[in-house]
Amino acid sequence: MTQRTGGGSVPGGEELVARARDMVPVLRARAAECEALRRVPDATIEDFRKAGFFKIVHPAKYGGYELPPTVFFDVCAEIGRGCASSAWVFGIVGIHNWQVGLFPPQAAEDVWGEDPDVLISSSYAPTGKAERVEGGFRLSGRWSFSTGCDHCNWLFVGGIVDNGRGGRDMMTFLVPRPDYEIDDNWHVAGLAGTGSKDFVIADAFVPDHRTHSMVDAFRIDNPGQEMFPGDLFKYPFGQMFANAIAAPPIGAATAMLELFCDYTKQRGNALGGVTGGSSYAQDPTIQMRVAEADALIRGARLRMRDNFNRMGEFIAAGQAIPLPLRVQARWDAAHITKSCLQAADLIMEAAGGHSLHLDNPLQRFFRDIHAMRAHALNTPEPAGKNLGGFKLGLDNAEIFI
Repeated sequence: MTQRTGGGSVPGGEELVARARDMVPVLRARAAECEALRRVPDATIEDFRKAGFFKIVHPAKYGGYELPPTVFFDVCAEIGRGCASSAWVFGIVGIHNWQVGLFPPQAAEDVWGEDPDVLISSSYAPTGKAERVEGGFRLSGRWSFSTGCDHCNWLFVGGIVDNGRGGRDMMTFLVPRPDYEIDDNWHVAGLAGTGSKDFVIADAFVPDHRTHSMVDAFRIDNPGQEMFPGDLFKYPFGQMFANAIAAPPIGAATAMLELFCDYTKQRGNALGGVTGGSSYAQDPTIQMRVAEADALIRGARLRMRDNFNRMGEFIAAGQAIPLPLRVQARWDAAHITKSCLQAADLIMEAAGGHSLHLDNPLQRFFRDIHAMRAHALNTPEPAGKNLGGFKLGLDNAEIFI
């Protein structure tokens, strides 16, 4: 246990990861229910609360632990070993508790002043309308993919507004539950249990203190810094969010490899006379697939940890995180999902026809990893093009770094 300023104690990182690891069998047992419900079961969200997972990067002023981001990502990956949809919801909803600390301080008081366990969902793509008015903004329109929204009382909404200097700025607006309606339209083939539904805002006023500029986020010049001065809130938003959705694929791919190996050890090979062994475990092509998948998954995890350890060293020294590291880390976050998808494909191609049965967890993890790859920030080409151009002397063209 580690002590928190102001009394009380919080669990250490290893203990939190162990709690997540112990939860894996329960999450696997609930995975079919989660998919059928099209949202994470209430019992799972309550388990996460009791385990303290939502407090990992939550501001200490409101009962959070303010632990290093790597603890959050490691817990998220462990959850992913049990249920990919549950990990996806935890990664996105959980990182929002950190993001509140970037807003003007009154925003945190609005959200947690009466209940520090309140959760927040999001939809950042600026598909609705945002109009500046006296004292704030008016929002209207439809937004999509609000992961975990059934469990949340607040919402982050993306919008584009005039910045008053002849340009445009992408903003995030914080909206309470009475101001939006959820459209239950989440009927999908992958990440079916995430409840990533649309929502509609007819006409909502958002005061200035519940808004945050993505330009400020890029510059790490956030209005919440005076109230939340800890090192945790000095990481770039783009890095925190991108890795929050890169951690679940690590867990899901790890689960696929574990399940495949356990199954293959007992799997007889009817063509053993041709392939050189009575079991598939003796097949060299299977052995190579296992080795390659293992390297892809471990490499993904190590890159994530290394990038955040390096960023943390600069923050601890009171120095700005160098732009080359931020560009590199953003590429790595996107490439992590690509690596995990490659590992999933290697496994599924060798898993045989039984892996297609709906009661086989391999097929669910496989579908979910492919759905994770479909997220815009997990698309490797933009981040890769930016890194390649940057290394070739071009300017950085990415704000989510």
